[in-house]
Amino acid sequence: MQTVLVTGGAGYVGAHCCLALAEAGFRPVVFDDLSNGHREHVQWGPLEVGDIRNAARLDAVFAAHAPVAVLHFAARIEVGESVTNPGVFFDVNVGGAITLIEAARRAGVNALVFSSTCATFGDPVHLPMTETHPQAPLNPYGRSKLMVEQALADYDRYVGFRSTVMRYFNAAGADPQGRIGEWHEPETHAVPLAIQVALGQRSRFTIFGDDYDTRDGTAVRDYVHVLDLADAHVAALRRLLAGGASDAFNLGTGTGTTVRELVDGVGRAIGRSLPFEVAPRRPGDAPVLIGDNAKARDQLGWRPSRDLDAILDSAWRWHRSRTKL
Repeated sequence: MQTVLVTGGAGYVGAHCCLALAEAGFRPVVFDDLSNGHREHVQWGPLEVGDIRNAARLDAVFAAHAPVAVLHFAARIEVGESVTNPGVFFDVNVGGAITLIEAARRAGVNALVFSSTCATFGDPVHLPMTETHPQAPLNPYGRSKLMVEQALADYDRYVGFRSTVMRYFNAAGADPQGRIGEWHEPETHAVPLAIQVALGQRSRFTIFGDDYDTRDGTAVRDYVHVLDLADAHVAALRRLLAGGASDAFNLGTGTGTTVRELVDGVGRAIGRSLPFEVAPRRPGDAPVLIGDNAKARDQLGWRPSRDLDAILDSAWRWHRSRTKL
């Protein structure tokens, strides 16, 4: 059984990737400072508590577990916070990534899968967004992820350190067996916010803008089940371990869901209509964000298999089970 170091593996996407790794026959070792992750989400391998900016701690973990590769999820992710406190994002997301890469190189590890984002693209120039779409991030969060992408490209070009960049769109949903799910504090993501309304924890869901040039006037986003994303990471890992070259992939469904359709979908999942209100558009929100997955389909053999109803049903059941605890 090969060991894989998963930084940020106690977080939302990282934990689901640990589940997928275990099911694929790997041993995930989670490295997480638990600032945003959750100890109870580490269920498929050991937890090593630490900060990715701590080179000595990373060296000790590499020496203790001898991983064959790294899946790197550890990062600050809140866009709004990145605008008010950009230095933290560059310190953790960029500085931490470089510290991690150097630790991997010292340990003789030459395969890293990087959790990036469609936020590196900025406003869409064409849809769906392909890997060659111009990258012009609108905020420090997206810029910090792009800076790591650029660093990885230089590491490959000049010292042969191989990596795969995974740019995904809107991760959503939960493990259908209810073991882990989406859990942020504070919560800012659309699906769990809508479910909090369904659970009576919020009075209503807010739709920001209903005057976009879309089919119902609300913004369009590309929701991908988190386990589909996890499958893509496992495929990228296998490709690197087989000697594959560095590359980047967009992970979207190729279709979009309007915010109003999302609200209606949550209503189907819970069996009743969801109360909502309409507020003005938020600055910086693009009308439509949809990812092209043709390259991932062709080179990784990946395509998302779970639709919006599966996403919302799994998310609803996980959040409802936690509320009963």
